[in-house]
Amino acid sequence: MTDRGKIDSRVFEEVIAPKLGADRDDVALGPRHGVDFGVLSIGDRAVAVATDPVSILPALGFERSGRLALDIVLTDVAVSGLAPTHFAITLTLPTEMTDAQLAATWDGIHQHARELGVSIVGGHTARYEGVDYSWVGGGTALGVGAHEDVIRPDGARPGDDIVLSTGPAAEVAGLFATLFPEALDLPAETVATAQERVDDILAVADARTITDACTPTALHDATEGGVVGGLTEMATGAGVVFDVERGAAPVRPGVEAVCRAAGVDPWLVTSAGTLLVTAPPEQARQAVEALDATGTPASVVGTVRDAAGDEPGLVLDGDRVEQPASDPSWDAMAALGER
Repeated sequence: MTDRGKIDSRVFEEVIAPKLGADRDDVALGPRHGVDFGVLSIGDRAVAVATDPVSILPALGFERSGRLALDIVLTDVAVSGLAPTHFAITLTLPTEMTDAQLAATWDGIHQHARELGVSIVGGHTARYEGVDYSWVGGGTALGVGAHEDVIRPDGARPGDDIVLSTGPAAEVAGLFATLFPEALDLPAETVATAQERVDDILAVADARTITDACTPTALHDATEGGVVGGLTEMATGAGVVFDVERGAAPVRPGVEAVCRAAGVDPWLVTSAGTLLVTAPPEQARQAVEALDATGTPASVVGTVRDAAGDEPGLVLDGDRVEQPASDPSWDAMAALGER
């Protein structure tokens, strides 16, 4: 069976990367594995562009689902260092979705976009046979700003500290506890606590907090492949070694219990809402303090060193860790759905 989730780097390099349409001088940064956004050069302005699937989960509530769906797409631009400014969306909805449910979903998207200063500039909305929740379309986000403000995920430098916000697996804990509360076989109070983690998925505001507080050398979000996947991408992209300690990371309430019940390692599963930052030590401290002031837990979890003949990548608690071949959250979700 083909792996669920994102294609791996081999398939990307063999199938996608060699065939990218026309070569244009205004493409400052095109598609790269492990980089969530591209950059266009329009006059003297940089335009960060990112696209992602749109997911609506009725169990979360339609208004809340709309907010989350928008934030997840916008985060891929926010980690570029440019604030998201524009959004286009395609909604290919299941036929059973009512007008009232669509209205609630759209209100969530609209309200969150307005709060973030984002204009919705285009889209397509329709119902089609054969469409099921949760994947119901796609969105494209844009951020317009100065070229010097663009931050890439592969910019880490030896001597930097590594900051982790929110902690691993808050997304998985929140979604699993909400979608499969009985299948987890956990105490009701533990499930209720874990369900609160859904609100930790929002990360656009955290990205802005970071870039307002300091000048990161690299910024990334820990989605598919989790914290290990994100840190590995950053380290290998920069040609450096990340030395990271698990025990230094913040862990949100309910996360460990849900991950044990689902049989997954919280450091390997999709962790939308978790941001990975590298910066000089003083700048890293400023980022942690700024995030803490907003109520988002964050901490310095490691340091960046020169590979010095060693293989670039991630060293976790003293052991070399490889890029995850696939994200175990997809198989865990399928198993919970069958219980």
